[in-house]
Amino acid sequence: MEIIGIIGWKNSGKTTLTCRLIENLRARGFSVASVKHTHHDVEFDQDGKDSFRHRQAGAQEVLLVSRHRWALFNEFGDDEPALGPLIEKLTPCDFVLIEGFKHHPYPKIQVYREQTEQDLLIGLVDKLIAVASDEPLSNLPVANLDLNNIDEIGDFVIKQKSG
Repeated sequence: MEIIGIIGWKNSGKTTLTCRLIENLRARGFSVASVKHTHHDVEFDQDGKDSFRHRQAGAQEVLLVSRHRWALFNEFGDDEPALGPLIEKLTPCDFVLIEGFKHHPYPKIQVYREQTEQDLLIGLVDKLIAVASDEPLSNLPVANLDLNNIDEIGDFVIKQKSG
């Protein structure tokens, strides 16, 4: 599995790029999984549903299964779990796209929009391999990709797997 992070500041377009890249890689015949980081305490289950009641009763894990999908709810306390062991839980695939987690040790592409006036993350995060920008940037020590050219970004990601 080739792991590529999609990072950037809030509202820079990380989710949009991640979704477009998933679609692009899938259209080329690759299998793709994704991991999304959030700083919010998100409730994935619904109050009153049986699976919610199982968790409320104290189950450490609840596996919710339907005809077309399943979800594993894991209660782990206050410390955010390490990313590596979570990735190991994924079904093997060609690519894992990680949105967020900018300080984890995986190759990363920063989404950068000049009009937001936010900083480039070059030198601030490890393993930054490219910047996908809506404007051409000069003198970058990493690849500069056209944010509006998903085929170019897809080609770059595929080269990471074969390189």
